Amino acid sequence: MQAIILAAGMGKRLKDLTADNTKCMVKVNGKSLIERALDQLDQLGLNRIVIVTGYEGEKLKDYISHLSPFTPIRFVDNPIFDKTNNIYSLYLAKDYLAEDDTLLLESDLIFEDGILEDLVNDPRPTLALVDKYESWMDGTVVKLDEADNITAFIPGKRFAFEDIPSYYKTVNIYKFSKAFSETHYIPFLEAYSSALGNNEYYEQVLRVITLLDDSTVKAKRLDGQLWYEIDDLQDLNIAESIFATDEHEKLGAMERRYGGYWRYPKLIDFCYLVNPFFPPQRLLDEMKANFDTLVRQYPSGMAVNSLLAAKTFGLKPEHVLVGNGAAELIKDLMEIVDKPVGSIKPTFEEYPNRLSADQYCSFVPETSEFRYTAEDIIRHYSDSNVRTIVLINPDNPSGNYIPKEDCLRLAEWCEQQAITLILDESFVDFSDEPNASLLDESILKRYPNLLVIKSISKSYGVPGLRLGILASSNEDLVSQMKKTAAIWNINSFGEFFFQIAEKYLPDYKDSLVKIRSARANLMLNLEAVPGLHPIPSQANYILVELEPWLNSTKMSEHLLSNNNILIKDLSKKKPFESGRYIRLAVRDEDDNQRLITALSEYLPLVLSAQE
Repeated sequence: MQAIILAAGMGKRLKDLTADNTKCMVKVNGKSLIERALDQLDQLGLNRIVIVTGYEGEKLKDYISHLSPFTPIRFVDNPIFDKTNNIYSLYLAKDYLAEDDTLLLESDLIFEDGILEDLVNDPRPTLALVDKYESWMDGTVVKLDEADNITAFIPGKRFAFEDIPSYYKTVNIYKFSKAFSETHYIPFLEAYSSALGNNEYYEQVLRVITLLDDSTVKAKRLDGQLWYEIDDLQDLNIAESIFATDEHEKLGAMERRYGGYWRYPKLIDFCYLVNPFFPPQRLLDEMKANFDTLVRQYPSGMAVNSLLAAKTFGLKPEHVLVGNGAAELIKDLMEIVDKPVGSIKPTFEEYPNRLSADQYCSFVPETSEFRYTAEDIIRHYSDSNVRTIVLINPDNPSGNYIPKEDCLRLAEWCEQQAITLILDESFVDFSDEPNASLLDESILKRYPNLLVIKSISKSYGVPGLRLGILASSNEDLVSQMKKTAAIWNINSFGEFFFQIAEKYLPDYKDSLVKIRSARANLMLNLEAVPGLHPIPSQANYILVELEPWLNSTKMSEHLLSNNNILIKDLSKKKPFESGRYIRLAVRDEDDNQRLITALSEYLPLVLSAQE
């Protein structure tokens, strides 16, 4: 068996990285694509590796000569690489196709070890490697039957989004038997090139063959193995996180992304905090049905969005400001509130991060499990000069909860002391207390110094819409913030969500019942795992203390690299520098059980390593 690598392309979308290098010389985590591919091919005992060069071909040849692969290398040059596509590159290597069974692969791929071995060892002679279609994939897709026959090759221009559930993406790695090349592929390749020219893709030939012969080319489905095609700088960035060989580097690369994890469809995200049981499918379908209109139309201005949010929460429009996520509101609010500002530590750091050291006064509870009450806050700040107090309730990451009655007592005290109280209740709907929210017009009127912030993203499970609200009867402050905000700070999808959300209130209430049940079950299962001490929470996450023989960073690295599970390592935040605390989001029962299984398998490994 031999391998043919198509490496003639220019890779223009990689910008400066391919200005004077071929695409396959681009490095992922310090190792070039071609070096990685040659190392993997060297393990197969092939007769030779044929590389079709073009752009910067001499540089590539020289580069490979210094790699010293074991397998003999042959080069084929495509002199008109800038005027042709990869069908011509393969056409130039067709004589090699006729001489041996062939592994055919493109040079801009990165894939995990073992994929090629599995392909070679599969007894079926002619195979196309495929993977279940995901949103990050681009290019040719196929449809399969139950016998792994390729029933259709579908190029990008004929891609139908409604057929996504039935699509598989070609990985651009193939195994051709010598007989298939002689009797099928080469004759059709020659005929296709002659009839339609050389500015095409070699997969078009396979498409023609499958139209005439439905059994020669079979599909080999991947089952979770990793691969990525690198066409641009974003692809390179993602590939470096996926294929990081060092567990510490891999975790760091993922943490620095701060989201966007739909590009990692097999990742289970226990780090970011959203409602896993809302929105319901019907709400999503309603948004999809209006997608064209929402994309093509401007959203309404701030006044209309304040009206919609006020309607949703039973408030007056002049008392409500809608933000592009709660983060936008926090940023603007912290610029105008009276200083210094007091808050509890540990807490959600977006508030203190907006302040200088001399503008901030923290209260660190000297209790186990980071518990504190409204009375503790009042006692601590009674003799201070703070002009604003920030309270996240339930708090993040501790899950500490102050009941509604006590929050009102704190609001009363702040009113008496002329202190502004910012109450962030982004997670309050998840608490066991009914009607716990202070988003109530009568409460806001009673306490003009009370500002309530709520992240719609977290409570309603729609972080991609970027929605948050601020409510207060302090109309001067709300008006001041509205003047500083952009008139179109909310997109049309966020506005439409507010427009229809009220219809789905029963579904929302049902989602809260489900998440409370899932939280209780996760808490019980975590308590049963040796070495873990989960701290009771009223939010949609649980703070977990680790035994001294465990380390939060090492645990996080292991779970990501070995189980594709991302958790929140708190060791970079005060007061968790000891490396003994993690935060776990509450997900649905299936995901929660996968987490428990992964943790249960990891802990014995740590113990055995210490013996």
